[in-house]
Amino acid sequence: MQNRRHPLWTRDSSILLGGFFLTIFLIVYIWWPLAEEVLSYVDWSSAWWRYLDWLLFGIFGFMSLTIVARADLRTDALIVFVGVCGGLAIESWGTQTNLWHYYTAERPPLWIIPAWPIASLSIDRITRFMDWLIRVPHPLPLSQFWERGWGEGVFRILYWLTFASFLTLMLVFVSPTFDKPYTLLSLALCILLILTPTDHRYALLTFLAGAGLGYFLELWGTTRECWTYYTFEKPPLFAVLAHGMAAVAFWRAGLMMKRMGEGVMRMVGKGVTSRQ
Repeated sequence: MQNRRHPLWTRDSSILLGGFFLTIFLIVYIWWPLAEEVLSYVDWSSAWWRYLDWLLFGIFGFMSLTIVARADLRTDALIVFVGVCGGLAIESWGTQTNLWHYYTAERPPLWIIPAWPIASLSIDRITRFMDWLIRVPHPLPLSQFWERGWGEGVFRILYWLTFASFLTLMLVFVSPTFDKPYTLLSLALCILLILTPTDHRYALLTFLAGAGLGYFLELWGTTRECWTYYTFEKPPLFAVLAHGMAAVAFWRAGLMMKRMGEGVMRMVGKGVTSRQ
């Protein structure tokens, strides 16, 4: 019955998957010289499959599967919007402060922006799955562990340990750009988000999901020299964990926008009622 109420494949899954492939097509079409350069490394006259970027195919294959799972455009549209805006802000910060740069020398390159909302959708699905996994009935003694409320306490401890460690790492990594307003604003936003958690468990799960997917994205980008960090690490630990922090920021921004929208709708509804 649970699967009937919440099927893995919905009508919106087809729309979302179609939009995903359309986005990829437009990126390849608009920035064809970049795609042509990548394809030039493939020797089509011999064992061409050995030259294909299987890590890239694996990443996008995984994200394709996750974003269509229980898709709902009513919520996914907001995730996409926040992902586009947030991704543009993050890429602008990093490239303008020279924390990282792309091989095309664009600051930032517009062709990388669509990857952020796609990754955001995938992280949303991973987080929801992880949250479901820890809530399903567990065999003893784990069931007593959750029923007695100890689980939330553990998540609070892990939350503060994880985010305090990340903030320390961030301070070290971005220290060469303390004179840049972009960096100071990013630090202030991260500190604000960390100090005002709305849900310790879900924030931590979102961070872990973002960092997990971020590792493979950063591994691909840095080893292919699509983008390079000033430390020349492939990839730096901060960059991997920063995907987790970005995922938390996007999630919180989405919650705030949703609440604002609900507030506006209530105000409009009251205004209509008062006129009647």
